[in-house]
Amino acid sequence: MSACLAIGALALHLSNPAFTLSWRHSVEKTEWEESWTTAPDGLTLTQSRIKGSGAGMEPGPDAILKDGWWISSGHLRVPRMVLAASGSTGVGWTLCADGTCHTIGAAEGDPIIVAPCNMPL
Repeated sequence: MSACLAIGALALHLSNPAFTLSWRHSVEKTEWEESWTTAPDGLTLTQSRIKGSGAGMEPGPDAILKDGWWISSGHLRVPRMVLAASGSTGVGWTLCADGTCHTIGAAEGDPIIVAPCNMPL
């Protein structure tokens, strides 16, 4: 199944609807990774992985600790994500799909909207 993911002004045409989003928490400096799928009507979180816990980053209620990561199944469906590009982490987010990774939101700027290509931004 192919999919299209809009990331700000960039459109990624994906051979597989799955993608991952990872970043470092701006306060706790802890790694966070999420697995998502895209469909014409929105995005579905399938799993989250947090390297520790802290301010505003509590693991989900079903989370298990494995190799230092809190792993939780996804419980979220959204039409789009809005990522605040504060520039305070210096690294932004890493979005990986189809074996290729892209850095987004590393510098301060307007929020970045991630959505299926057919959804209004």
